[in-house]
Amino acid sequence: MKEAYLYILTNKTNNLLYIGVSGNIKTRLFQHRKHLVEGFTDKYNITKVVYIEKFDVMINAIEREKQLKGWTRQKKIELIKTFNPNFKDLYEDIMKN
Repeated sequence: MKEAYLYILTNKTNNLLYIGVSGNIKTRLFQHRKHLVEGFTDKYNITKVVYIEKFDVMINAIEREKQLKGWTRQKKIELIKTFNPNFKDLYEDIMKN
């Protein structure tokens, strides 16, 4: 089984959120950080990692992604705060492990 990750990114002011999934979290976050992925995250400079969940299989990560995308913004913010109350950028911590 290949592990998978759900992650939430934001920008410097924490006013935009992006939810994604990846089977290779370090590579994917690096791509976002270096603006190697065209689209929403690149356009709005959304590179700050504020939330992450690990799954044993990709289908579970995708199901969770769909669930979170259906939530209100406030509920997403509350989830992030339970995991990362100060919206610290977790990028360096993730890249070290």
